[in-house]
Amino acid sequence: MKIRNILTEKRFTLSFEVFPPVREGNLESLFSTIQELRELKPEFMSVTYGAGGKTRDTSIEIASKVKNEFGMDVLAHLTCVQATKDDIAIILDEFKKECIENILALRGDPPEGETKFVKTKGGFGYASDLVEYIRANDDFSIGVAGYPEGHPEAPSLEVDLRNLKRKIDAGADFVITQMFFNNDSFYSFRDRALEMKIRVPIIPGIFPILNYKQIKRIVALSGVKIPSKLGNKLEKSKDKPEDIEKYGIEYATLQATDLIRNEIRGLHLYCMNRSRPVKQILKDLTLPR
Repeated sequence: MKIRNILTEKRFTLSFEVFPPVREGNLESLFSTIQELRELKPEFMSVTYGAGGKTRDTSIEIASKVKNEFGMDVLAHLTCVQATKDDIAIILDEFKKECIENILALRGDPPEGETKFVKTKGGFGYASDLVEYIRANDDFSIGVAGYPEGHPEAPSLEVDLRNLKRKIDAGADFVITQMFFNNDSFYSFRDRALEMKIRVPIIPGIFPILNYKQIKRIVALSGVKIPSKLGNKLEKSKDKPEDIEKYGIEYATLQATDLIRNEIRGLHLYCMNRSRPVKQILKDLTLPR
């Protein structure tokens, strides 16, 4: 089912994001995790690429299995990284062949070892261009990324919101946000988006902190801000991985509880290919489903 139709029919959606495992041969472990997550009855499952567009073929394989064997609606990521228009056309044909109806259209991060995104000759330089191409050629439901604290390359949040508006005007149906740890950032982002006549559903993305080194690396790459109270607690527990995970789950649960009270359209959990933390978060939530 197309996600735009799900969002029309339902006031609230639950979704999870998984990614291809780093090591080859670990797919069975991932598929076991996905089956455990399926028990939580998400409306859809998002499948990402590896950094810089790596693991594209594996991502399609995973998305196909989620859709065709596990019977779940799937959101397949598609980026501009190292891809020409012809490459994109081939991937879209693969999606159709595998009955994949939903795409998260992204510019993508630079390939590993590079610090700046460079448009591939014959390809796309912006996510809005990719959205426009997909919309002109096929009837996929298209999602795009939103950045409550601004994209790290954008000179200001205002400029970044204008870029988001371009993606919506190009044909995107919904927005899933990058992680954030201050809910006020999301509420402000949502309000400003409405002021710019961005009317599509905006779904907040929540990232449970489960590992100190991992979150430090992600923050450095994404520019996401860590509130001082959260940061202090993480620093005090950095040598106690069990405490980090426990507090990360508690913090994500509090975030989600507050977001639900403030009438979000859905909850998208970056689950890092783990089911247990997701189950712990959801058992303490009352989802408006």
